Amino acid sequence: MVFENKILLFSLIFIISFIVTFVAIPSIIKVANIKNLFDDPEDNRKIHTTKVPTLGGIAIFAGITIALLFFIDINTFPALKYLIISLIILFFIGIKDDILMIAPYTKMLGQIVASFVIVFFGEIQITNLHGFFQIFEISQFVGIPLSIFTVIVIINAINFIDGIDGLSASICIIISLTFGTWFYLVGEHDYVLISLAIIGSLIAFLRYNFSNSSTKKIFMGDTGSLIMGLLISVLVIAFNEKNIGLEDNPYFILPAPSVSFGILIVPLFDMLRVMFIRILKRKHILYPDKNHIHHAFLELGFSHKQIVAIIILVNIGFIILSFWLSTFVTIRRLLLIQLLLISFFTYIPSIVLKRKLKKSKNQL
Repeated sequence: MVFENKILLFSLIFIISFIVTFVAIPSIIKVANIKNLFDDPEDNRKIHTTKVPTLGGIAIFAGITIALLFFIDINTFPALKYLIISLIILFFIGIKDDILMIAPYTKMLGQIVASFVIVFFGEIQITNLHGFFQIFEISQFVGIPLSIFTVIVIINAINFIDGIDGLSASICIIISLTFGTWFYLVGEHDYVLISLAIIGSLIAFLRYNFSNSSTKKIFMGDTGSLIMGLLISVLVIAFNEKNIGLEDNPYFILPAPSVSFGILIVPLFDMLRVMFIRILKRKHILYPDKNHIHHAFLELGFSHKQIVAIIILVNIGFIILSFWLSTFVTIRRLLLIQLLLISFFTYIPSIVLKRKLKKSKNQL
């Protein structure tokens, strides 16, 4: 199907992904209630106290894949076939984990296979480091493993941040909106469509995820977070690759890898920080705990919506800062500035919490 009017095309893919997800979720909640498919609130790592279905990822998967298959021309975007295959692999891994729980290594194996498919067969690959450590073009022998590693890192970063209502979905909306806007400005419309499909589906999901009614509430689960991680990683790699040879374009980004990091800074840095803490405590890096930034805000008494608002504003601030600094700061200096600032931000809740606990002890 060919659409001459791009605005109509963009509007339709957003609407279809939204409608499919929005309509599918009530049926999924109904089935979850009948089959007793809930997240266990008795798990001491959980922060919710009521039984909530974790199968929202099914609706997200349906909304995004139907919209992509319907509106993206495989002749202009041949990687679509392999993107769908990778999404299906992660869909089944996520569904099994949401219902039965699977070992971390099994989940990682699924991520490796899905990443290999989209990188090797779909040719969504990193071919240039944009001058990072004075390295520009790289061979496939380096690019393919690096691309697979990048996809896996981003998948897990999105999965790690999915700890409170609306956080992972909201972060992914902001990320997709940022990349989608840039792709639109440089004329990469297939990636605009992917971004809009993500945004439409996640906005529909948030309507239920933020619900105060226990009969309407749902989580995206691992199914949703794994799918979102893969899609975001495709946008990241495409953003870096499409900047190659774009020097004469007013929207060219020289330190594209550092700007990518700035766009994903909250999930990426939170994952790195938590893994570092687990290593220091001699715990397995893949097993979950309560050391994430949102857990610190929860202990300070903030609500889920307040935490999401704070983190989203911080992430937006880093996005604006990264694009602004990219016009006159080198790739390594930009990365250093980002790391210093995000370290300061993530350390603030810990400082406040320690002072609060110390004050409480002194009063006793």
